[in-house]
Amino acid sequence: MPNFGNYEQIIKDFSWSISEQELDYKPGQVINIGWYCSDRICQQGKADKTALIWEGFSGAKKIYTYNDVRLCSNTIARFITGLGINAGERVCLFLDRIPELYLGFLGILKTGAIVQPLFSAFGEESLFVRLENARTSAIFTQKKHLSKVRKIRDKLPDLKHIIIVDYDGKSPLQEREVPFSMENTEKIENYEVYPTYAETPSVLHYTSGTTGQPKGVQHVHYSLISQYITAKWVLDLRDDDLYWCTADPGWVTGTSYGIIGPFSLGVTQFVLDSGFSAEAWYRFIERNRITVWYSAPTAIRSLMKAGDEIIKKFDLSSLRHLASVGEPLNPEAVNWSIRVFGKPFHDTYWQTETGCIVITNFPGMSVKPGSMGRPFPGITATVLNHSNHEPYPEPGRIGLIGLKPGWPSMMRTYWNNEEAYKNKFRNGWYLTGDRARIDKDGYFWFVGRDDDVINTGGHLVSPFEVESALLEHQAVAESAVVSKPDPINMEVVKAYVTLKPGFTASKDLELDIMNFIRKKLSPLAMPQEIEFVDSLPKTRSGKIMRRILHAKEWGEEIGDTSTLENE
Repeated sequence: MPNFGNYEQIIKDFSWSISEQELDYKPGQVINIGWYCSDRICQQGKADKTALIWEGFSGAKKIYTYNDVRLCSNTIARFITGLGINAGERVCLFLDRIPELYLGFLGILKTGAIVQPLFSAFGEESLFVRLENARTSAIFTQKKHLSKVRKIRDKLPDLKHIIIVDYDGKSPLQEREVPFSMENTEKIENYEVYPTYAETPSVLHYTSGTTGQPKGVQHVHYSLISQYITAKWVLDLRDDDLYWCTADPGWVTGTSYGIIGPFSLGVTQFVLDSGFSAEAWYRFIERNRITVWYSAPTAIRSLMKAGDEIIKKFDLSSLRHLASVGEPLNPEAVNWSIRVFGKPFHDTYWQTETGCIVITNFPGMSVKPGSMGRPFPGITATVLNHSNHEPYPEPGRIGLIGLKPGWPSMMRTYWNNEEAYKNKFRNGWYLTGDRARIDKDGYFWFVGRDDDVINTGGHLVSPFEVESALLEHQAVAESAVVSKPDPINMEVVKAYVTLKPGFTASKDLELDIMNFIRKKLSPLAMPQEIEFVDSLPKTRSGKIMRRILHAKEWGEEIGDTSTLENE
């Protein structure tokens, strides 16, 4: 039976105090995420339980128990405080998915400093923008990324320490550089964790920049209350699970559900630090007997592109629960997973700003392929009229997704940008910037980003609906739908399409795709043009950057591309 029970009953009786009680936390007490994810688990008698199993691209493997996590995070915390870094200062993790990234995250939080995880694939300009904005005091990095930091160091007077976790002593250290080796540093048994409270800042995540400049989303230690119980109820994590979250901690899924959620539950989790390959991923699941798998639609579509035959080579029977995050999950992907894995991927909807899953398909509940699911207990969600930000009283209307503020992991501000933060709220609602509709059963259906929805001849067209129809064609691997200028209808639908192996772009194929989706879409939603491309612009977290394609069609400035996958 799933951890999550009867939805209607739980919604009626729910209080965030359920999570507080399970974590043995009382309002007003000290709450430090680093301690809750390591020391507390050890105190529960799980010190010798495996916490983290890491595999590198070259086949290297490291295993850490919860006591190892406690000792290593203590050691990193002592090292940081020894450098003179104080509570509230920003400490950046600019690392590949190596163990130091996960251990360092908890160690930084134990000091009361604010952890700032960033993608290691960022170039120096992307890195500079974020370090300068946060006035970061220290950065953990590797030799392979050191040149990027050195190029911008002189423009960052607040950056006092550049900590190299794999320094080999062969080349001389430069200004402000400090070596640190987890293997060669004596482990610290006792570390007095800094007394952080509910509203003490914890994590500073920068948005992926799908629109405008990236903004620093400020979270607090009380976010643990949401992340713990959503990991338990939505991801259905249990004590004996072997869990794999494919997200990089450079974005919020990789911290909320790749560090905080599983570690606060005392679960064993796996990390694979290598690039995508369908065969490698399936082999990883088979070899480690993964039971719960949390991935992204981009990865799922890539697995679909690799075909069904490859799956037959592997024993994936250990998989118990599948979930997806990052972009809306197309119906075809859900139906595919039912066909090949015998169970659906459960779409989960949330944002960097929400800190936790807010609308979702729950384990044990009927999945409507293509639906976002229903609101998590404690989350009041609706769709709002765009003009007055009042909830639509009847189902079926397309509107802005609004959330009633007050859940524990909601962002507290945008770093040094209070005006942008305040602009996210209207009429007592937090505006997600996404549009959806609600059906008669209370399920939400994603329509598109507010600035992605296409208004053609006065009719609103959902890019997601068109993209989902395109994906059902046998030749289409991925698609992105945007508007293009039109002298009669102001704007019309254009589709960018990548093809599966074995298919070649041609006028005949374009006509075949058009005829295929004509049966599925209204005439206004039909693309007026299909352009075949080798790849679609994406953020490194897997979101398709439609605004780049939109800008191309409308002759506009592209804006920030710092999180573009191929920057």
